[in-house]
Amino acid sequence: MHLEKITLVNFKNFESQSFDFEEKINCFVGNNGVGKTNVLDAIYYLSFAKSYFNSVATQNIRHSEDFFMIEGVYKIGDKIDKVVCSLKRGNKKVIKRNGKAYEKFSEHIGYLPLVIISPADRDLIIEGSDTRRKFMDNVISQSDTIYLQTIIKYNKVLAQRNSLLKYFALNRTFDEVNLKVYNEQLERYGSVIYEKRSRFLSEFIPIFKERYKSISNSKEEVNLIYKTQLNDTNLLTLFEENLDKDRVLQYTSVGVHKDDLLFEIEGYPVKKFGSQGQQKSYLIALKLAQFDFIRTQSHMKPILLLDDIFDKLDDSRVHQIINLVNNDEFGQLFISDTHKERTEEVVKKTQQSYKIFQL
Repeated sequence: MHLEKITLVNFKNFESQSFDFEEKINCFVGNNGVGKTNVLDAIYYLSFAKSYFNSVATQNIRHSEDFFMIEGVYKIGDKIDKVVCSLKRGNKKVIKRNGKAYEKFSEHIGYLPLVIISPADRDLIIEGSDTRRKFMDNVISQSDTIYLQTIIKYNKVLAQRNSLLKYFALNRTFDEVNLKVYNEQLERYGSVIYEKRSRFLSEFIPIFKERYKSISNSKEEVNLIYKTQLNDTNLLTLFEENLDKDRVLQYTSVGVHKDDLLFEIEGYPVKKFGSQGQQKSYLIALKLAQFDFIRTQSHMKPILLLDDIFDKLDDSRVHQIINLVNNDEFGQLFISDTHKERTEEVVKKTQQSYKIFQL
């Protein structure tokens, strides 16, 4: 699978622009603010029907315009697929494949597997557990539609349980039978999520460690730990034990929506004890492991977006990354960088076909 062409209309800073791509490596170079990352984000949009960088969809519409449209032409095996994502102010977002609109965006997830590595990934280290859960859910969902649907159902029931807890507090009432209905649904969906996350991480962690070893020349020992309340008990027991607390807080304080991933280097938190270079290497290894996992599960090579990843890495680590992507494991790559000479020097070493777009 590869993206042959993309057309942007009123997307972020682009009024109307088309790009025809090389099958292997495509580089966007230019000063900050010219739209390099925006092109990568548009490619991400076509896979996930949302931006990687801005969760408010209307803010991706060009200033003073009423809509945006992104169109991608993909070659998948012997067939050509056209994917279009569009949004008009005041209307719902639409995503179509070969002219047919999806009823649910979740049906599209995983069809065009993609992994992005970006400076924004640092949020995985510095932000709260919600960001790391989303990362985990994104990786699993691209190859497991049942998991994605279960997450959607769990979150819907969770919102209903939270609303009920607020209603109890507001009206100074309590209905144990009604609450029990939501508890049982959450337990059913939550146990599936827990099992799938546990199984995923048992496969993912060794891949991640191997990737980090390759990037860092085995200089440091890293770990990734699944932190969950369900290791020693089940959700129904947790709900029972935390009922009084939930009634006071007016929301559900326990469950798989509280799961987290602990990032460690030499047995200590990466956030506190990892240097900038180590943190960046950790995140790149995490994303390359995501690539490996999705490729194995989907039997397709995901598109790989590398957004400004050469910044803050020493020459040794840049060299290691290029060596890693310079083989048949990888398919189509998109790279953004502020230094044209640096980028061209790096991609020439791959001896792969490439195209450079100066923005």
